[in-house]
Amino acid sequence: MAYLKVNSITKQFGGLIAVDKVSFEVEKHEIVSIIGPNGAGKTTVFNMLTGVYTIDQGEIIFDGRPIHNMAPQSIVDLGISRTFQNIRLFPNMRVIENVLVGTHLRTKYGLADALFRTPRYRKEETEKTLRAIEILKSIGLGHRIDDYAQNLPYGEQRKVEIARAIATDAKIILLDEPAAGMNPQESEELLSFIRELRGKGYTIILIEHDMNVVMNISDRIYVIDHGKKIAEGLPKEIACNQQVIEAYLGGVKKDAKG
Repeated sequence: MAYLKVNSITKQFGGLIAVDKVSFEVEKHEIVSIIGPNGAGKTTVFNMLTGVYTIDQGEIIFDGRPIHNMAPQSIVDLGISRTFQNIRLFPNMRVIENVLVGTHLRTKYGLADALFRTPRYRKEETEKTLRAIEILKSIGLGHRIDDYAQNLPYGEQRKVEIARAIATDAKIILLDEPAAGMNPQESEELLSFIRELRGKGYTIILIEHDMNVVMNISDRIYVIDHGKKIAEGLPKEIACNQQVIEAYLGGVKKDAKG
């Protein structure tokens, strides 16, 4: 069975069907991209995967377990975390404090422990801080630990947001347009970074408009239009799909590396 299996999920808002019986699968350690025009339903799919939206029909199975319509915190606890199209860091907090927000989603001590700074509290906080430092060092941001998030270059802010997702002990990371606003050099660095994440054992699901990123990093691609899946396949297959080329990719076909 696929690591993540999405079967005919549907979401309707009033009379608008935002996602219409969309199905896809993701295997462990894959990088899978979901593409389509603005308003196609891609972010709605992410919101359904993470419990922000309930689904009206269908099912979502993660690691053999149904997760559709579970609370967002429960889904994070199982190992699915995400970033957002618009960076949602705390700009006036240090980099390490932003990452610690992710670790605190799994806090085990109680309110009394925090108020009275009990040995249990101090022990867990020390462990979380060491974990946050380890994550930042592992992604090349060890030198940014004490910097304020707002002072980092855009590409590094994206990395901090991903580091915060990693800090939740994620197994699958959902990246919502991580290359948005990046220059070509930053996009290339992002490609390398995502590959490194896969090499560390993470599974990646990507929403992205930058076709250079999509075509050169994806194991498989799903294409959504008006809430419906219209194509799926390997990058070279999507690049040769005439309907997709005309609708979304333009001249990217000649640039795809397969």
